Amino acid sequence: MSFSLPETFIEKYRDREVDWGFKDAGGNALGELTFIRTYSRIKEDGTKEQWWEVCKRVIEGMYSIQKDYVKANRLPWNDRKAQASAQEAYERMFTFKWTPPGRGLWMMGTDFVMKGENGGAALQNCAFVSTADIDRNDPGYVFAWVMDALMLGVGVGWDTKGKDKEIEIHVPEFQDGVYHLIPDTREGWADSVRLLINQYLKPGQKYVGFDYSQIRPKGSPIRGFGGTASGPEPLIDIHLKMRELFSKDEGKTLGSRLIADLMNLIGTCVVAGNVRRSAEIGLGDPDDEDFINLKNPEYFPERNSYDPENPGWGWMSNNTLSVKVGQDYERFTDLIATNGEPGFIWMDTARAYGRLADPANNKDRRIAGINPCAEQTLESFECCTLVEVHINRAESKEDFLRTLKFAYLYGKTITLLSTHWDRTNAVMQRNRRIGASVTGVSGFYDTHGLPALREWWNEGYEEIQRRDHEYSEWLGVRESVKTTSIKPSGTVSLLSGATPGVHWPPGGKHYLRAIRFSADDPMVPKFMLAGYTIEQDIVSRNTVVVYFPIETQVRGEKEVSIFEKINLASEAQRHWADNAVSATISFDKKLEAEYIPTVLNMYEGKLKTISFLPMGNDVYQQQPYTEISEEEYNSYVGKLDKIVMSDA
Repeated sequence: MSFSLPETFIEKYRDREVDWGFKDAGGNALGELTFIRTYSRIKEDGTKEQWWEVCKRVIEGMYSIQKDYVKANRLPWNDRKAQASAQEAYERMFTFKWTPPGRGLWMMGTDFVMKGENGGAALQNCAFVSTADIDRNDPGYVFAWVMDALMLGVGVGWDTKGKDKEIEIHVPEFQDGVYHLIPDTREGWADSVRLLINQYLKPGQKYVGFDYSQIRPKGSPIRGFGGTASGPEPLIDIHLKMRELFSKDEGKTLGSRLIADLMNLIGTCVVAGNVRRSAEIGLGDPDDEDFINLKNPEYFPERNSYDPENPGWGWMSNNTLSVKVGQDYERFTDLIATNGEPGFIWMDTARAYGRLADPANNKDRRIAGINPCAEQTLESFECCTLVEVHINRAESKEDFLRTLKFAYLYGKTITLLSTHWDRTNAVMQRNRRIGASVTGVSGFYDTHGLPALREWWNEGYEEIQRRDHEYSEWLGVRESVKTTSIKPSGTVSLLSGATPGVHWPPGGKHYLRAIRFSADDPMVPKFMLAGYTIEQDIVSRNTVVVYFPIETQVRGEKEVSIFEKINLASEAQRHWADNAVSATISFDKKLEAEYIPTVLNMYEGKLKTISFLPMGNDVYQQQPYTEISEEEYNSYVGKLDKIVMSDA
């Protein structure tokens, strides 16, 4: 890399204790375990990175990208100022005042990013593509693009607008002995899906089989991206399932159910390097009965099967309805009360407004949808990078505002990189969209109150706009169309011990946090020896679920009403997020389900997106959070042994 931190500076951090979040009575910190599992890469000597090394890789990568861009465009660069800035960015990251998103923790500063043509894509958190962009001459391209993005760890949103193109399904004429040799590359996997789909959506095609012999076996290391290979079996499975589904729909036109099936099957196939699970969201029409019932096992039993011998794929995406202000929400209450879906997006509000405290500006008039966690409004084929500020680690408002400089700068730096998708670059370089998120919101709200939170948000938003003007001028690029959001902060918040995004901890003060590991992850035997509860994942044969006990010091979700939860999301949309707020409003199924239409009518002009989830341990199997009693918590942690991390 072109930029490096001095060894004398790094030396101070090698043996410095890391203040990980969520320490249990056994002396293990869930923050550290999550880091080792998800964000620590294997080094050349076979050991895994420590936190100080990841911070070094991230900061040197971040400032190298800036320096390379500036030098390539013959812009001013000041080594002394850059070094001072980078060292402060490092200290604030090391102490969890800000962090890159999971993408950045895993990929920033690697050769894959710094030297490869795919580097820009690998650092993107999320993307959206509209199936309205399906080309009749190459209908498989959109689906292959989704697979390519997912294999790079990018979460993808999609819609079902392709159903309006009325593309007829044809079963290709059978021919024996013709095979396509699939290269052992990401592009090879994606192109195989493109080829298969084109056989059925273009008339007059002949059957072409696949040769999987070059695909590396399960468990082989993936050099560059990192992680291990899953073997050819997942790809073989989805090829067979796709052919079966197409054959059943012969003579029909491509509909919303089949679009969702293809997207969901792609998602189930992709586990990026056995490190990152696929993330998808599907957008549909409120009058489309097939879409509304995608997760209804009575309507579609096969796609919603939990039979381990014949698992379904409907669980792969969150499904959301694109609605307008004034929508009748009553008819969706029973569905939401069952499994929390569908969610809602008000595209008219999202296109017209940034923060809802500000006047309409129509900056996002071109957006087509949202990312899987619903915090980023996006155009078709647009990607976006996120970054996280841990408000729970801020020592004061001034400290928070100072941290925003480095969080913003990380996000803006990623916009200087191109992806290997021309169409994506055309959108991203025009918008320069980033999503600076705040996590630990509900904890701050409960501790300091709403007026203080509004003050920090409003001043913080203005600080980011000031920084965007300053740095965009220096870099000679457009100011970002949008800059702020609230992400759900699934595992990144665990590093610092923050309450995730705008959410309160699930259940009461004690719960189990389910985290998925590759079955062959070297950490799994350590968890077994330490006494953790481990289960086989019910929908993935290559995955296990490990349950971690958590005790919180703030209110649990059961102590907060549905009205207070949605109001906090609305406050975030008004005072902080000019993109959107990822908020899943948990509710008591017996006492609060009837209020869902009421809160939607109350807040439909005050939010861009929202979703719901009934509280309880029986919503679906192996859910992320399971409430436990204090006695169960004490019993669990009492049997846990300390995990030795030195050879993790």
